Amino acid sequence: MATMQEMVDDFLAQQRIAVAGVSRSPDGTANLIYRKLKATGHTVYAINPNAETVEGDPCYPDVRSTPEKPDAVMIVTTPEVTDRIVRDCDVAGIKRVWMHCSLMHGVRSTSDSAVQYCKDHGIAVIPAGCPLMYDQPVDFGHKFMKWWMNMTNKLTV
Repeated sequence: MATMQEMVDDFLAQQRIAVAGVSRSPDGTANLIYRKLKATGHTVYAINPNAETVEGDPCYPDVRSTPEKPDAVMIVTTPEVTDRIVRDCDVAGIKRVWMHCSLMHGVRSTSDSAVQYCKDHGIAVIPAGCPLMYDQPVDFGHKFMKWWMNMTNKLTV
């Protein structure tokens, strides 16, 4: 079984990443992740069924609507929506999913049923953490969160 770091490295090595849960408001966590992935050279697709544009880019209602199939999907939604998104990923043939979870702030996209669905359907799933804790350069706050979550054994796959 792969380690958390191996799974993160594999996820971030993908060129096309969809971010589900972006908002028309630029302050949301999903939007921060969206901008960071764009800034680090990824082709990033915004996913939100209630928006036509996000961050000045086209926004798509689901992962099946993007112009190219994403290599991976970052999920920053409620756990109930996460369940639906992982099923969409399965139908679309997307084999990498990261469910955002910031235990420091009590924000959680992870759904136990969605994690199990991924495992049952051959989708590599990261059920914890945030790419902002790994995608270089990492700011002090995310370095601290990564350290704390490692110390409390919250970053496991």
